[in-house]
Amino acid sequence: MLRLTKNLTKPLSVRLSLMIVSVMALLLIASLAVMLYYSRKVVKEETLLKTSQTLEALVQRMDNILLSVEQSAGNMYFNILFNLEHPEMMDTYCRELVASNHYITGCAIAFVPGYYKDKDLFMPYYRRVSDEASDSLQSIVKAENFGVTPYTTQVWYNEPMKTGHPCWINPAKGMKEEVEPLNTFCLPIYDKKGRRVAILGVDVSLNLLSRIILETKPSANSYCTLLDGDGSYIVHPDSRKLRYAKGVYQTALGADSSVLKTARAMISGETGYMRFLMNGVHYYAFYKPFSRTAIPGRYLTDMGWSAGIIYPEDDIFGKYNHLIHYVFGIAIVGILLLFFLSRTIIHRQLLPLRQLTRAAGRISEGHYDEPIPETRQQDEIGRLQENFQQMQTSLAKHRQELQLLLKTLRSQNENLHIAYDRAKKADSVKIAFLHHMTNQIVIPAQAIMMDVDALCHLGDNEQEKTAYLADDIDEHSKTITRLLNDILKASQEVDETRKEVSDEN
Repeated sequence: MLRLTKNLTKPLSVRLSLMIVSVMALLLIASLAVMLYYSRKVVKEETLLKTSQTLEALVQRMDNILLSVEQSAGNMYFNILFNLEHPEMMDTYCRELVASNHYITGCAIAFVPGYYKDKDLFMPYYRRVSDEASDSLQSIVKAENFGVTPYTTQVWYNEPMKTGHPCWINPAKGMKEEVEPLNTFCLPIYDKKGRRVAILGVDVSLNLLSRIILETKPSANSYCTLLDGDGSYIVHPDSRKLRYAKGVYQTALGADSSVLKTARAMISGETGYMRFLMNGVHYYAFYKPFSRTAIPGRYLTDMGWSAGIIYPEDDIFGKYNHLIHYVFGIAIVGILLLFFLSRTIIHRQLLPLRQLTRAAGRISEGHYDEPIPETRQQDEIGRLQENFQQMQTSLAKHRQELQLLLKTLRSQNENLHIAYDRAKKADSVKIAFLHHMTNQIVIPAQAIMMDVDALCHLGDNEQEKTAYLADDIDEHSKTITRLLNDILKASQEVDETRKEVSDEN
């Protein structure tokens, strides 16, 4: 692998192309990162805005349904108030109230025990029943009771009877038996003396409410939900969860901790959004407290509800994520095309340089006459090729001059060898001559020394011997003079020979 990388990056065109592509890739990745970051931010902001508007519409529609139920109950309240002494009319009012509003699935008027002398507990109760064939609410029937326990023990009766204020209550709260998921509007009824004598309970089916509200979902896989303050579902696409008290906590069992964190944020009445993981899918929950519209005569209490819209992450960022794949796919293809295009162009532009490199290699091997290819390029490569041609011309000229100088040096060297041989021979002759002449001079010189020594020891009376010694000294001196003249003459001949050799060189 390392060898392949080295071979790949060895050509200059590949290295230049890789550098260009690397710089372009960095710039492109930086640009795409900035663009995608702000695109994701815009997508999230648009989703948040859209969800806020949908939540407002959801809360408003939900409140409109509740308001219509409250107004229907309020309109019937005065009829009930004027006919409290006629228990037979209570059945009529219950039935009419259920028939007057299609959101109402049941109605009960529960009186305090012993209000009617001949009746200990009195509660007329009418409700809608569904037609199994058409799965729609068709007929209104009278039921004997709500639940299996006396109504005096149920929360929808006791709570408003205690406070004296209208309120919305889950009627099944505290019941052990399973009943239809309902939410009940409870309205206290006062007699002429101001005593609370009955509770008007108007039921709204949570199944029906869920079907109505879920029609407003903002995307294909999103859904709306409404939570009670204790974590019970008021609206949810899975109708089975409407039957469970604190159903949101059951949903969080065994799930990721982010589910419980999101549920707690909703129940606590916060406004915002949160990301959570459930069943291996990431979701976004956008939530806000449920608020009711203030209308004159309407009693407003904090219901503790929280409305939310649950988005699968793919519904928000699905197209964005596909766009990222397309963008990066196009970017990778573009970078590869840029690499091959730049390599092709650079490879073509570097053709004279490769030819010049081959020619330089041939010249370095000793082929000084290797022709340099011509070029029409006016860039640095063209000027380099022209300079290389001029360098080759100068190199050829200097090579010719060097060859001529070498030839001259060789000729001079031969002459020097000849002169050296002559000088060496002359020196040998000179040395032999000097050695011979020195030996010739030694004998007369020794004779002169002996004559001078003898002359020094003669007395005044030995005139003849003195004359003889003087003549002998003179004779030897002439001999020495002659020998010295011969040496001088030989030296002059050697100097003339050296001068001739020097002139020849």
